[in-house]
Parts: sequence; structure tokens; C-alpha cells
Amino acid sequence: MFAVIKTGGKQYKVAQDDVIAIEKLGSEAGESVTFDTVLMVGDKVGAPIVDGASVTGEVLKQFRDDKVIVFKKKRRQNYRRKNGHRQHKTLVKITGITG
Repeated sequence: MFAVIKTGGKQYKVAQDDVIAIEKLGSEAGESVTFDTVLMVGDKVGAPIVDGASVTGEVLKQFRDDKVIVFKKKRRQNYRRKNGHRQHKTLVKITGITG
């Protein structure tokens, strides 16, 4: 069975024992998290969410994603800016789907 959850402004298709990297949650490693915004469970499609459905997971670790280079340039103006950005992420293992 699979489910589609929404967290951090993004949607993820998850199944039992999947490991996903999502936007940072305020939980420490080893804690349990529950996702209540379930958009789809198996063949049930919510309008917009499925009533009574939830997905539970366990936080494995907090980490930072790979660096993304942000480079701005305007030609013939001697304007160049180079920055880097590393997004904070949370690694979650899906432990159960109810609904």
C-alpha cells in the first residue's frame, strides 16, 4: 500500500519502509513523527485530504543537502555575484500507513 503525503510545501509518494529526505522538521533523531495531511491512500483519493488517514515515520537524522551555486551576471556591466546555498533536510523512515 502507498500513500501521498504533503509536507514542507511538497508532495511525496511513500510506502512502508521507505526512506525519504524532506524539508526540515523540528524533531530530533529517533523521534516519531505523524503526517496528517494525506492526499491519497491506495485507491482512495481525498478531497483535498483523506479523512482519518495518517502516515507515521521515524526521524533518522538531520542534515544539510548538497551545495547549490547561485550565480548572477549582467553582461557588459561588470556585475557578477556568486553565492552558495545548502538547504536543511530531515531523513525520515516511513513506519506505518493507516487509513
